[in-house]
Amino acid sequence: MEKIALNLLGMINSQSQSGAYTLILGEAEGKRRLPILINGFEAQAILFHIEKIKIPRPLTHDLFKNFADTFNIRLKEVIISKFAQGIFYGTLICEDEKGIKEIDSRTSDAIALAVRFGCPIFTYEKVLTDAGVSIDEEPDIDDLATGNLDDDREEFDFDKFSDNELEEMMNEAIEKEEYERASLIRDILNRRKSGL
Repeated sequence: MEKIALNLLGMINSQSQSGAYTLILGEAEGKRRLPILINGFEAQAILFHIEKIKIPRPLTHDLFKNFADTFNIRLKEVIISKFAQGIFYGTLICEDEKGIKEIDSRTSDAIALAVRFGCPIFTYEKVLTDAGVSIDEEPDIDDLATGNLDDDREEFDFDKFSDNELEEMMNEAIEKEEYERASLIRDILNRRKSGL
């Protein structure tokens, strides 16, 4: 399968889950975004490294990096390899003098390690198709799709909107960098496509 390169674009607080964050990965040569909900610990681990915040003792991901360096194990790349039932799966591609090994990982841990090792992040077309959100060059958004999605999801009636209208609303949310809202609409569209 052909791999698609991703860039880490940023992270925002989750409005729906206390202590959680939405990690935003972007297609390196495209307009699609991959929003991933992660917990506070992994978010902190990623931000501490990116912001170069010094801490007195190594975090778990720093310890892993120190361990790998000590034993000459290199993290070559991270792959967001699967998206199933709302869960992302990660794979670490590691190399030592004996060869290359693949290790299963939570996606949030894989990204925290990728920023420490400075290795590339990839995914597959299926993951981007199933879980990604696209940015249209010139979204044609009418009054219906002005982003008036209530934060209280149970009160918002998505059934009255067509797939095209929901896609317009998703694009509007992306344009406003409301990635959590966009991922909510993406999940609704995916459920419709799978007949759930």
